[in-house]
Amino acid sequence: MALTTLTARVDQKDKADFDAFCSNVGLNTSTAINLFVKAVLREKRIPFEIAQAPDPFFSEKNMAYVKKSVQELREGKGSPHELIEVDNE
Repeated sequence: MALTTLTARVDQKDKADFDAFCSNVGLNTSTAINLFVKAVLREKRIPFEIAQAPDPFFSEKNMAYVKKSVQELREGKGSPHELIEVDNE
């Protein structure tokens, strides 16, 4: 089996922490990365969940607030006004 080099750019502290972790569990960095590559190829997927953080707009608390606001508007408790823009600069 011919070997080749895989180069990846990572944060300097992350690399140092990863090297230390690997050493603590009896591996070198190259072996740990090879374990990851083999797991991906064997499982045909990244062997851990990759997820986007949920949008806070759709949180239970905010959705309850939106539903309450819509209900109040339907009951005639709202009043029209100009769009209020917030300058976040």
